[in-house]
Amino acid sequence: MIGIVRDALVACIALGLVGAAYAAVAPGRPAPDFALTGIDGKPYRLSDFRGKYVVLEWFNSECPFVQKHYESGNMQSLQAKYSAKDVVWIGINSTSPRHSNYRDPARSQAILKEWKSNPSAFLLDPAGSVGQTYGARTTPHMYIVDPSGNLVYMGGIDDKPSISARDIPGAKNYVAKALDELLAGKPVSENSTRPYGCSIKYAD
Repeated sequence: MIGIVRDALVACIALGLVGAAYAAVAPGRPAPDFALTGIDGKPYRLSDFRGKYVVLEWFNSECPFVQKHYESGNMQSLQAKYSAKDVVWIGINSTSPRHSNYRDPARSQAILKEWKSNPSAFLLDPAGSVGQTYGARTTPHMYIVDPSGNLVYMGGIDDKPSISARDIPGAKNYVAKALDELLAGKPVSENSTRPYGCSIKYAD
């Protein structure tokens, strides 16, 4: 019974979000710079990574869609593969501290360790200002910034909006496809796709 209720809830969440409108941030435009503190206590700015491709991944460890990609090892594999190619991978959690899904820096570090996740940086956005600036609506919601600071991809991680890890092998991974094209010196053929996942638990 619990599983049925959970699946129904997840389906409602996904269906309610996929039609959400993007904010003004769009491929081909400059990616807004931001400053946030990492769970390691260090300050980070997006512009610190100018000159490299940067992946921004909105994250919530309590979201079944996020769990799908971490419990399967899919997200960690992507992080490792592209970090080895000098791509910067930044996780961002915009969950409000007032929400039960909020995880403080210590708990966030423990979760990443448990999941063997190794992003370049993992940032907390408790006010939600960065997430709202980017129009991030789901977890995961993925963005890629090019070395000159322009956004070149925004949308879903893949084309299978489910919580089943069995769908991953047959999915078209939009982020991997975009990075492979960029690293080959080609333009991104699909630079905007529909994100799917749980709603971001913003403060407002």
